[in-house]
Amino acid sequence: MKVLQRVGNFLGLGGDRSAEPARYLALADGLVITDDHAEAWFTLASSNTDLMSESARDTELDQASSALAKTLAGSDCHLKVLWSPLHAADYMDEAASLFTAGDWQGWASLRVERLDQIALPTRHLLLGVRITDRKGQGGRRRVQEGLGVAPTGVASRELARLDAIMRRLGRRLETTPWRAQPAAVEMLAWMIAREQHRATPVPSSVRGAITGAKLAALTRGRILPYPDHLRVIDRTGEPAAWVSILTMSGFPERMESPGNGEWLRILSEITYVPDVDEDAFADDVDPASLILPVSPEASVRFRVLPKRDAMKKADEARRLAKEQRRSASQHSAEDPGRAVEETEAVMADLIRDMGREDVTLVEDHPRLIVTSTVGLDDLRARVDAVITHYGGLGIEVGVGEEEQRELWLEAQPGDQLRVPDVGHTRDVTGLAGSWWWGGAKVGEPGGPIVGYLTGSTPGLFRYDATIGSEKGDATTTAFIGRSGRGKTTAMMLAMLDAAFRGGFVLALDFKGDLGGVVAAGRRYGLTAHLIETGPRFAGAADLFKLLDKEGSERAQIEVPAQLGIAMPPHLRARGAETPVQHAVNAVIAEGDPATWKVVEYLRRSDDELARETGEALYELSQTGIGAPFMGRPAEGGAPLTPEPGIWVVQIPGLSLPGASDDREDWNVLQRMSVALMHSMLAYGVTTAGRKDLRGLRKAVCVPEVHVLTSTKEGASFLEYIARVGRALSTALLLDTQDPESLAALVGVVEQLNTVVGFQLTNSRQQDALAEMLGLPAGRHTRTLIQSIGLNPDGEIRHGHCIVRDRRFNSATAQWDIPTVELLQLLDTTPRADPTDDVRTPTEVPA
Repeated sequence: MKVLQRVGNFLGLGGDRSAEPARYLALADGLVITDDHAEAWFTLASSNTDLMSESARDTELDQASSALAKTLAGSDCHLKVLWSPLHAADYMDEAASLFTAGDWQGWASLRVERLDQIALPTRHLLLGVRITDRKGQGGRRRVQEGLGVAPTGVASRELARLDAIMRRLGRRLETTPWRAQPAAVEMLAWMIAREQHRATPVPSSVRGAITGAKLAALTRGRILPYPDHLRVIDRTGEPAAWVSILTMSGFPERMESPGNGEWLRILSEITYVPDVDEDAFADDVDPASLILPVSPEASVRFRVLPKRDAMKKADEARRLAKEQRRSASQHSAEDPGRAVEETEAVMADLIRDMGREDVTLVEDHPRLIVTSTVGLDDLRARVDAVITHYGGLGIEVGVGEEEQRELWLEAQPGDQLRVPDVGHTRDVTGLAGSWWWGGAKVGEPGGPIVGYLTGSTPGLFRYDATIGSEKGDATTTAFIGRSGRGKTTAMMLAMLDAAFRGGFVLALDFKGDLGGVVAAGRRYGLTAHLIETGPRFAGAADLFKLLDKEGSERAQIEVPAQLGIAMPPHLRARGAETPVQHAVNAVIAEGDPATWKVVEYLRRSDDELARETGEALYELSQTGIGAPFMGRPAEGGAPLTPEPGIWVVQIPGLSLPGASDDREDWNVLQRMSVALMHSMLAYGVTTAGRKDLRGLRKAVCVPEVHVLTSTKEGASFLEYIARVGRALSTALLLDTQDPESLAALVGVVEQLNTVVGFQLTNSRQQDALAEMLGLPAGRHTRTLIQSIGLNPDGEIRHGHCIVRDRRFNSATAQWDIPTVELLQLLDTTPRADPTDDVRTPTEVPA
């Protein structure tokens, strides 16, 4: 029988080719059951390999090879790499559970429209393993069908038995790098129905299974085979899609990883330029927009040989090469040829490796499926792009001419190998090295969408600044990079998402360029305030008001300390701190305390030192830096309040002393800067720690954080918020150009949840950033950090960065601003809003 089958295969008439299409009986979670066998199906997770270190890659590749050699040995397997379009409208449903404040519907709709524009495909990895044969039952079923009494499903007892087998195998595959999980029945139904290209909803399961008429509806379509393609016909009789199946007929003898050895991972990298009428282009068309992804899919049927069979096959090849070598040496040529000698040596080494390690052979039959919904010419352009791309890697790919029907059926789940003569035998590392599960992966599985991945596999980049506490994890995010690369804008997008989630967001704006986030917040209905230094915001940072929920006891200590910092040194040397404390106590006793009342109390005092101190503080309160913390509030002025929304305190021009500077040497600007900072830090600490606010999402944002790290008080504040952020539901967002000084704050670095790295050019700074990103230090990483955020022509690519998430995955990503209007609102050019509480959202310039 085997001889006849081989002859038939050679003539193209083999039984495998002429077998009937798969007849589905039932689908259940993790199971595809046909009339002659059952398969277990699993979804596989992607692994983040783009920026993985060489040692980590080697370890994961060894684990994958071991899983193939041990777990799947002797099994008929079917690997599918599929793509689906991103349904942007689904994000609106997610947004309803994410956002609660402001016009969150309008905010989410911006992202939906942007996702429709970029049209990112989503990759799905599925693995099917044949777990049992049902050939006897298939024969009985055909007899029953002839009598008209065939059942329409699978007995519950058999279904339970198959489910147990599937889950037992799943537990073993779950520990592999693929982290396999049983595929949901809806996923399996989608995988089968999608081949018909019909816009019909996937049927729902009954008691966890799809059978009968619902199952038959999944394959109710018509496919017309042609020599080099197939046409999928819709309900109206018109072509809905054009499909071509390609075979991979030749591979180089040696392949490298990274490199051409990753022949399945690179599917997402194949692009083409469609043939479009030039008259349809606008004059300012972006050439990059004309390059589209081909998104070919892969279907690989493979069987891992048990080690004994593999060693026998390798030994047969070794013996054959040995006989060829001996035969050649006995004839006049006496030269067996280098290829024969190399084959004998390679087979000997392979047999030795199989005896020592988890190495065996695998027989695989890779197919590439190229689809177009535009037309036949577009399909052929896509096919040419795939063939050319692989040809550049030394891999021979061609259209399976005259066998499109057989190859298409072979690619369907639940079917069988139909064209066995287009296959390959290699060691398991050759298949594992294709890295079908490799690519780019970073960010949260859920949460606000802030951009997209720019690595070897497309995908969305999700980030939630406030999620650390919910996950019981650290809560600090660091945005690091050169000026003008987009780090502050990225932080503002994170602030907006946190505010839309109902959080309290406080930003200490030392540079004076966060005014745009207030304008953007108001534009979309958020409560947003901009507080500046100067008389208009006198008293806004008064510690009595900021600490009112803590009680007078806390202010009774903090206010004298703050005024002691601000007062001239000669008054402090004369003992002015005592009358200041007396004035604070008296003002508290009178009720409704305020720092400006303390100053007035001192000015009215009978004590000469008290009056002199009061006059000095009064004059300082008239300055732009002194007014916020000890000036008399203007009529209707509102202080900072811990309410949901965005609060930006703009205090540019501070001149803080260094950590080593002696206090007696501080000039008046430094004293006032430290005193004002005292208010901000005390407010940040007390707001984060208030028991009545523990359930409120909070975020403290500090751009240009090197302003704080240069002082002891500032560094202590950052380390405190970072360490207690998880317990207090407070996220800390830092923006800096100096990763070296940030790295010196061990308490902050230890609590980093997310690191967002932009371009840096100094090697020491690059090494410091690499360590925080979890990337190996060295020339390769420095080059990566140097080139991130640059277009191929060398121009700046704003928002392009390397992200390390809380799971220590690192990948390149692009922070994306959905609209030009929002981009203009978030412009980091210094701005001021002179009508903080007057301007309504509709009055903000568009």
